[in-house]
Amino acid sequence: MTRIAITGANSAVGNALLTELAGQTDTSAVAIVRRDGALDGLPSAPSITTAVARYEDGDALRAALDGVSCVVHLAGILFESKTTTYQSANVETTRALVEAATDAGGRHLIFISSIGADPASPNGYFQSKGKAEALVTGASFAGTVIRTPLLLGPEMAGGKALVRTASQGSVKTLGGGAHTLRPLDVDDLSAAILAAAAQDEPADAAVHDLVGPAGVTYRALIEQMAGLLGKEVAVGSTPIWLAKLGAGAAGLFRQGGMTPDVIDVITSSEDVPHNADGDLAITLTPLTVTLQKLV
Repeated sequence: MTRIAITGANSAVGNALLTELAGQTDTSAVAIVRRDGALDGLPSAPSITTAVARYEDGDALRAALDGVSCVVHLAGILFESKTTTYQSANVETTRALVEAATDAGGRHLIFISSIGADPASPNGYFQSKGKAEALVTGASFAGTVIRTPLLLGPEMAGGKALVRTASQGSVKTLGGGAHTLRPLDVDDLSAAILAAAAQDEPADAAVHDLVGPAGVTYRALIEQMAGLLGKEVAVGSTPIWLAKLGAGAAGLFRQGGMTPDVIDVITSSEDVPHNADGDLAITLTPLTVTLQKLV
């Protein structure tokens, strides 16, 4: 039986993955969270055990990874705060996990990254994801990176925000919502992770861009969602430069939140030269079906 460990198990992606695992008989999992309170609400099944381990506690991490053949790293942030930065949450957590997995004899680590990740990017978020990818692909064991776009599902922040936005009579979007998205169903991501984890001989290092089956502008996505909800929505525009100017000014008085870097991330195109659905042997859910799940 394949045994995997999942960090950030209490996240929306973690819950979706654990829900998928709960119905399987050939894979077991240890769900790793950083605090006891995060155990509440995790999917329960005989094949799922739990562990509490902070990334600063190498002994606890190594203990949680004991007997695990594959580690799935979901932890990370888009919005910084007073106490959490891209470096600490995206890079250092990955470094600690790679070190613990190495000591525990791990043979495969799957890292969920973002379309646009690049260690040389001037954008702090994309740069941190790129640096974390390098730690994974440079480890002494096999490392698989799956870069994702906007993730949609009933419990995903992106899905909830889309429904909330489409339910309004009129909305203002950054740049008129002209940027192209390739939304991915979170259940498809779970399938991709499990397919990668099940590989008997994973590649030493592999980086996959995994996006949804259809490209759509954010404006069109809002309008399509509104139609499914039986709503009409007027989509207006806020200039991106003006939003970044306001976010930069706000950053003089507080740390984190909506920043120019975040604005760049959420308005970036999600088109990719090659989609990894075939490489990972998964079938993508049509966008219309994914949106129906949100309804």
